[in-house]
Amino acid sequence: MLVKTFGSAVHGVSATTITVEVDVGQGVNFFMVGLPDSAVKESHHRIDTALKHNGLKIPGKRIVVNMAPADIRKEGSAYDLTIAIGILAASGQIGADKVGEYVIMGELSLDGSLQPIKGALPIAIKAREEGFKGFILPAQNAREAAVVNKLDVHGVENIRQVIDFFNGEAELEKTEVNTREEFFSKLNDYEFDFSDVKGQENIKRAFEVAAAGGHNLIMIGPPGSGKTMLAKRLPGILPPPTLKEALETTKIHSVAGRLGKNASLLPVRPFRSPHHTISDVALVGGGSFPQPGEISLAHNGVLFLDELPEFKRTVLEVLRQPLEDRVMTVSRAKFSVQYPASFMLVASMNPCPCGYYNHPEKDCVCGAGVVQKYLNRISGPLLDRIDIHVEVTPVPFKELSELKPSEKSAEIRERVIRAREIQEERYQDFDGIYCNAQMSSKMLREVCRIDSAGSLLLKTAMEKLDLSARAYDRILKVSRTIADLDAKPDIKPEHLAEAIHYRSLDRENWASN
Repeated sequence: MLVKTFGSAVHGVSATTITVEVDVGQGVNFFMVGLPDSAVKESHHRIDTALKHNGLKIPGKRIVVNMAPADIRKEGSAYDLTIAIGILAASGQIGADKVGEYVIMGELSLDGSLQPIKGALPIAIKAREEGFKGFILPAQNAREAAVVNKLDVHGVENIRQVIDFFNGEAELEKTEVNTREEFFSKLNDYEFDFSDVKGQENIKRAFEVAAAGGHNLIMIGPPGSGKTMLAKRLPGILPPPTLKEALETTKIHSVAGRLGKNASLLPVRPFRSPHHTISDVALVGGGSFPQPGEISLAHNGVLFLDELPEFKRTVLEVLRQPLEDRVMTVSRAKFSVQYPASFMLVASMNPCPCGYYNHPEKDCVCGAGVVQKYLNRISGPLLDRIDIHVEVTPVPFKELSELKPSEKSAEIRERVIRAREIQEERYQDFDGIYCNAQMSSKMLREVCRIDSAGSLLLKTAMEKLDLSARAYDRILKVSRTIADLDAKPDIKPEHLAEAIHYRSLDRENWASN
């Protein structure tokens, strides 16, 4: 008897439906075809043992399992349940009437219980698109898949529940999630708040400007000056994600297997902080079986690179293309996949190896030329993609001991949201552009017009402060954001002056020691 069951393969952040055809006939053998990898081939032994523990067995006949389309490589152990149900239905041990109405996925343990799978959300989206009645999957992934409406999602603990369901002996409980209610109730669930930070008002202002325009930012300062503390609080002042952004982010984390147990839609923007020993593949994504990297896990959120010069040069250089294109393409001989990578880059670094160059109280012990050599670990093209450079100085004891409360993240966020609303209106006719940082050079000339006083100020600054030519566009973008925060339609000289202040690493003599 021939029976078809349905599973799904995840390709990038999308899913492709896999038809598992099982034929049980005369003879004694087991064949699995359709380009399965080792983990899929090993499912035979897991299925056999799991069925025995639940009072059933693989029939001693000739069994052929074909996984179509045969030109797509099938990876992982998530097809165990799909194949097991196909074998049982083809051998007449369970009813075959309803198995074709459901997408069935899950990894089997030897006792028949189910282990969680990766990519449940994109699989559920594909199942709804193709008109399946429901999706049967491990209970741990049920809430994640239930984000998709108009699809019956059934989370199961054991293969016995699935067998009883198809035999008509029991019903499976339907998992339902009120996506909008849950999403909007958790939009402000951020662990860190800017009110915890004493002093550093100028750095908080730089973070507000960065958040308002989506600008990349780098902090340079001695150890213990609060760089990491400030960076962790950035997601709390970014505008709350839209439902569409939350769905995009959740899909990527689902594919990577990074969603926790019983998780549904991610309501807050991600904050990723990889260690400086990370490889270039782990950062941007890839591998033999491509997976999203840290830059894609930070999509619609923040990627924080602490101690930037300590990262390997090759790791930093692979960031250049994703920072411009906001997408990462992983190409292989037979296929290529794309992962979204629209993130804000926040980096921090010490000014020199000892950490105390330009410190107000401690002396730098680095030799001549060492500071410049240390800064040169960051290439010009990468620095060119970072709009805001700020120097962080240690907070004096007087400010640390003050009981006066600092401004809360919620108050800063309100100003950021108002500035973003101005930008949304400005760029409503431009596809894929939502904030000032995403402006092209052509748009820059139209959007960032300055008067003669502003032009003179910018010309003087370029000459007097030894600013490099690459700083020009960045200053205009940042000044446009500062004007938006002030709700001013035109860029004024004071907006330009503040933007010029945020280009400290472009000054030719900054690190002359």
